[in-house]
Parts: sequence; structure tokens; C-alpha cells
Amino acid sequence: MNSYRTPRKWAAAHFLLLLSLLTFNSVAQEHDRAIEIDSKVVTEHETKILGKRVKYSATTGTQPVWNSKDEAVATLFYTYYKRTDVKDDTKRPLIISFNGGPGSASVWMHVAYTGPRILNIDDEGYPVQPYGVQTNPYSILDTADIVFVNPVNTGYSRVLTNAEGKMPSQEEQKKMFFGVNADISYLAEWVNTFVTRNNRWRSPKYLIGESYGTTRVSGLALELQNSQWMYLNGVILVSPTDIGIERNGPVKAANRLPYFAAAAWYHNKLDSDLQSKDLTELLPEVEDFTINELIPALAKGGFIDPAEKRQVLAKMARYSGLSEEAVAQNNLDVSTAFFWKELLRDEGKTLGRLDSRYLGIDAKQSGDRPDYWAELTSWLHSFTPAINYYLREELNYKTDIKYNMFGPVRPWDRSNNNTGRNLRLAMAQNPYLNVMVQAGYYDGATNYFDAKYTMWQLDQSGAMKDRLSFKGYRSGHMMYLRRDDLKQSNQDLREFIKGSTPLEGQPAMYKR
Repeated sequence: MNSYRTPRKWAAAHFLLLLSLLTFNSVAQEHDRAIEIDSKVVTEHETKILGKRVKYSATTGTQPVWNSKDEAVATLFYTYYKRTDVKDDTKRPLIISFNGGPGSASVWMHVAYTGPRILNIDDEGYPVQPYGVQTNPYSILDTADIVFVNPVNTGYSRVLTNAEGKMPSQEEQKKMFFGVNADISYLAEWVNTFVTRNNRWRSPKYLIGESYGTTRVSGLALELQNSQWMYLNGVILVSPTDIGIERNGPVKAANRLPYFAAAAWYHNKLDSDLQSKDLTELLPEVEDFTINELIPALAKGGFIDPAEKRQVLAKMARYSGLSEEAVAQNNLDVSTAFFWKELLRDEGKTLGRLDSRYLGIDAKQSGDRPDYWAELTSWLHSFTPAINYYLREELNYKTDIKYNMFGPVRPWDRSNNNTGRNLRLAMAQNPYLNVMVQAGYYDGATNYFDAKYTMWQLDQSGAMKDRLSFKGYRSGHMMYLRRDDLKQSNQDLREFIKGSTPLEGQPAMYKR
């Protein structure tokens, strides 16, 4: 058979082939899973907060991140709650909310803490079915508008392809987004755009961050002031990291003890005289021992006097609920992982890392760390279905993009973390700026006493300590999951916002 084709037949065949390829590409592109780069959906709602009716709008959408060439390089998903029965936005505070990880979506505080809708959970924070959300009667939406921001690769936020249709390399993405300072830089630009688009430049503004989000907002405070010329009234640090303030060696080891005491008290593992005290009566006693005896003892290392070591060891065992033998075998330096495994070893249970009220069951009672984190599995149990249902069915934002509870952001560049010093400088430059720390007593990952220590070290001059405050709660990392703490922590936020909003005409100045 002759396979030769005439030019006309060849051209027709070539045209059909080209048409089929174009059609295939068009169909493929139509079915690529991608988020809209710039979008929003607005819904109207009504709720009751502290017994009073509040009307509000919820805007869910995406807003681009632009590079220095004004090219969209990523898009961030956000949810913005705005009270609609208040006429004057200029006096109404705006809260900009971030979670941590790094790599965590803005889901935890959104549907469990400050937002108008919260998880269906029991009063202690454990999951219940059917999954979903309920009214948050303590939300701060009566006092302030809130925007929940999902950094790149968390929630529905995504990196975008370049002009050639290719994804930036892993190293390029790291430089643009995935590091302490890159994260702060692009988020400051994004916040500027959001505030501009929504006409909120005159509003008092606050940042709130949880866990790694405290590193993020501590750095953003100065970045917004110095690069965006946007001045804040407050920064709230929920279950803070070290924010670049070192606490190594003896301090790191000793600072765990007050948390050990709190967890042991909760599980009824202390001597009866300690157990009979209220937690808030017990902890100052343990903190005093930690600062004045344990840190100096650990600093002496192997050259500590044997009699002093025995005395310190006995007190440490007494306050931690561990045996003297266990403390001695660790040379007074008991790791948190060992504590989580050891405290209830004889009962066949382990403690949760982020909230030590939660219990786990390991394959073996032996070992020096738990097999898994009991609290995290419990939280994902209820948060994941709730946020996917809520955004799609109540807020009407529909997409086939997967909601990343935890997104791919590693390797994360942690170098040059000066966020604590930058927060102090932002406070010094801005007399309006106040800082509040919130922490749960049963958090073993970012323990409450580390949070206090970081606050003490933030401004060693003491000149600004009247603008620094600490609030503790009887729960863990996400203290707001416990109903009583949800109520109190939101009230503490409400009072912080009101207390840090200056009177009309009050100048931002230091007096002699």
C-alpha cells in the first residue's frame, strides 16, 4: 500500500491532528485542579454574642501575593468577618489572625476561638459526632472585625506558576515564602493590600498569632511599621514560641518544671498537701523554686555539691510527680518526651504533647517517649470535617482544591530569627503598641513558663513592662477548646483591645 499523501491530504491530516491536540489541551486545562487567583464570596449572617444580637458579613476569597515586578506569584485564601450593624469603621478594631506550624492552616483559631462559629465539641474540647459547627457565644466579633489569613500552601492558599507556566523551584519557593523573614516580608505586603482594598487604614489594628504564628506576628509588627508604614495597637501571642529569644542550657531544662507540676496536679500525681492546693496557688511556689534553686543547681552541672543535689532532686521529684530515681537517672534534666511517657506509665497511659489532659495508649509500656500525640489526633478528628463543611456549605466557597490542614512548606529557613527583638523595637517606636501573652498550663510543647520567661526577657530595661501582660488558662496549647477557657480568653482579648485603644485625641508620645 502506498503511504504517500498529496500535499492537500497531508495538510488536512495535519490540521486535524493540531485541532485534536488543542482540544485535548483545552479539556485538560479545564479539568486542572486550581484555585482562583483573585476571588471572593460574601454571605450575610446574624448571631448572638454575650446575649446580644450581632449582624455580620463573611467574605471568603483569595487575594494575590505580588513580587517586586507586580507579578502574581501566589494567592492566599482568607475569611473576613465584618460587623454590619456598625456604621463607623474608623473606630472599629481590625484583628488580623494567623496560626503557626509553620505550615498550619488558619483553621484552629478560626473555628474554635475568636470566630462567630466554633466546633461541635464537648465542654472539655473532645470531639463529638455529628461533626460540624455551632454558635460561638463569646466571639470577639462584637468588639472587632477579624480576618483569618492562610499563608502559602496552607488552607486553599497556593504558589502560582510563572510567566512560562512553570512552578518555581523548591529553592526559589523557599526564598520567596518558606522562612522566618521571607514569610514576614510577603505577608506584610499582603496585609497592606487587604487593608487598602477594605478601607481599613483608619481602624485600630491588631495582630494575633498562635504557636509559630507568634514568631510571625512578632516580626510583622516591625515589618508593617518600617516597610508598610502601618502602625498597630496590639499584638497577641497565643502559646508563643521563643520568638528568637534564647533560653538554652539550664534555663531550658529548668523551665519545664512548672509545666510538669501543672500536668501532675491535673492527673492527681502529687503529694496530698500539694494536691489539696488550687493550681494557681501551687504554681507560684514551683516557679519560685525553678528560678531561685533549680536553675542555679543545673548551672553547676557535675560539680554541684552532693548534698545540694539531693535536696534539689527531692524537691524536683515532689513537684513533678516523678520518682526521685527517675529524676536522678536524668541528672535533673528531665525531657518533656520522657515525662509524657513516665508520669502515667504504671497505668498504661501516655500524656498528650500540646495538651497533657489528653491520654494515649502505646504498644509497650517501656520506652522513653509516646508512640503518637493523643491530643493532635483528637483535634484533627473534629477540625478537618468541620472546616471543610463550614467553608463550603455555610460560607458558600466552593472549590475542588484540598484544604491543607498542614501544607508543604519545608525545608523552612529558621536563620536570622530576630522577631523578639523586632517586636521590642516596634513597641519602642510606637507608644500605642501593647502586647498580651496567652498560654495554657497543660501545654507541654510551648509551655506557659517559657512564655512568661520570654515576656520577661522581651524588654530587659523594664521600661515597657506596663504594656506587657500574661494570661494563663487551665488547658493546653489551644486553651480555647475548653468551654470555660473559651469564655475567659475571649473576654481577656476583649478587655485587651478596649484597654489598648487610646482615647480620642490621645497622642502617641512618651512623657518625661
